[in-house]
Amino acid sequence: MKPSQVALAAMLLLTACGNANTTQAQDGQLGQPTRRAPETQGDLQASFAPVVQVSAPAVVNIAAQTVVRERDPFFEMFGRGRTRERVGQSVGSGVIVRSDGIVVTNNHVIDGARQIMVTLNDRREFPAEVILADPRSDLAVLRLDTGGERLPVMPIDDSSELHVGDLVLAIGNPFGIGQTVTSGIISALDRSDGQGATAYIQTDAAINQGNSGGALVDMDGDLIGINTMILSPSGTSAGVGFAVPSAMVRRVVESAAGGETAVTRAWLGVSAAPVTASDASRLGLGHPRGVLVNSVYRGGPAANAGVRQGDVITAVGGQTVDDAAALNFRIGVVRPGEQVELTVVRDGAERTLRARVEAPPGDATPATVTIGGRNPFTGAVVANLTPALADQIGADPMADGVILTGVSGRSYAAAAGFRPGDIVRSLNGQSVGSTRELEQLLSSTERGWDIVILRNGQEVRGRF
Repeated sequence: MKPSQVALAAMLLLTACGNANTTQAQDGQLGQPTRRAPETQGDLQASFAPVVQVSAPAVVNIAAQTVVRERDPFFEMFGRGRTRERVGQSVGSGVIVRSDGIVVTNNHVIDGARQIMVTLNDRREFPAEVILADPRSDLAVLRLDTGGERLPVMPIDDSSELHVGDLVLAIGNPFGIGQTVTSGIISALDRSDGQGATAYIQTDAAINQGNSGGALVDMDGDLIGINTMILSPSGTSAGVGFAVPSAMVRRVVESAAGGETAVTRAWLGVSAAPVTASDASRLGLGHPRGVLVNSVYRGGPAANAGVRQGDVITAVGGQTVDDAAALNFRIGVVRPGEQVELTVVRDGAERTLRARVEAPPGDATPATVTIGGRNPFTGAVVANLTPALADQIGADPMADGVILTGVSGRSYAAAAGFRPGDIVRSLNGQSVGSTRELEQLLSSTERGWDIVILRNGQEVRGRF
């Protein structure tokens, strides 16, 4: 489990995954009781054992060997910066989602691994390889070398029929002690990580180190999320855990099963922000809800569907959205080329628009340029920002300009405080639209640079 510095504070990443088969409930192994609070002593003595019996066999332990490079303290004493390598090991969890050996886990569990071994609930062991890694959702898909054996699976339930207060189980391998089950409820839905990558399920079921990649299970024994991070001042469970919803798990698994090595997310082509109380009063909404569209990408899916600046999008496919992360998530789990229904409020009236979402335009891997000479950007690696690249790295897809994709550690750019992800907006009052323009402006100025960049959505100005 690794720390993730996002808006939810010092979260510790954990993990989980799932599959798309007929559910155990549909097979008749588990019923579908009407939701109700416990009413009798017998209700309070009820057991989760039937759910665990059908779910636990599909949850696995993952041991990943990685190479860790660290400075050698012996040579440090003599002022030498020699490094040494040692073998590290991360322990996490995963979920079998296809009987031919397809497993979902967290990306951070296997990131940088050179050898992965998966242990089943019945102690069988299989070597595994990564067939798709998606850092944005912190999910990864593994293929086990089963030798033709069929394995137990956990069905993926992405029907979105989740409610705050629903009972859930978290199954994983906390602290490497072996498979463990904890219970709790859904505490919240559509929690944002502040980066717009996904909208999490929050639960109070105990999640700890090693649970990463484990399953969040409903009372039908189906996978509803992958346990991914916790909010805790101590690093252990404080009852605030987060899981990647199964709708995103399904998209990642389908991409891997289709032979893709990366997830191509659908794109709507809008920039939006949560509706504030003052926005709601001005727009006649009654109370704050939805996201306010600040800009619309010309020729994009939203523009073609009739979305306008100033519209309020309140739902996607019937699912409410209250911030940009929820909007991006609802669009991101739809396959490019499919049509989505947008619920929009305009001039106080609600209307329905239909948008055919597509992959973001442009090159996701554009050519890069390393800035030379003697200027504040010397040592920076830059590229032209496109919607496709912005979507891949989690930047504002509506932003344009030049983005820093890397900064040399001992360069002028590093000393000036520039960071990967910074977007160059202007230099000496002139807008920067391409790497060529940036190089030309730098070469025509010997000293005195007034630079404006966009960092984490905020404009930052510096004089050098």
